[in-house]
Amino acid sequence: MTEITKDSNGTQLNDGDAVTLIKDLKVKGTSVTLKRGTLVKNIRLTDDTAEIECNAEKVKGLVLRTEFLKKA
Repeated sequence: MTEITKDSNGTQLNDGDAVTLIKDLKVKGTSVTLKRGTLVKNIRLTDDTAEIECNAEKVKGLVLRTEFLKKA
């Protein structure tokens, strides 16, 4: 059985989807803060249904928790 990855609103997420941040997030290890409303395109699902991988603005290989995202 495969687990379904869902965003903060319960909408199913798939590889390649675009998502929007619902909260300002500080990126550990950098001085970058991703602002609320930032659009992140072409996400990749991980083995953990609570996390996705993506490339955002100046940060490559970023892992975000799905509780801070909504499908764009």
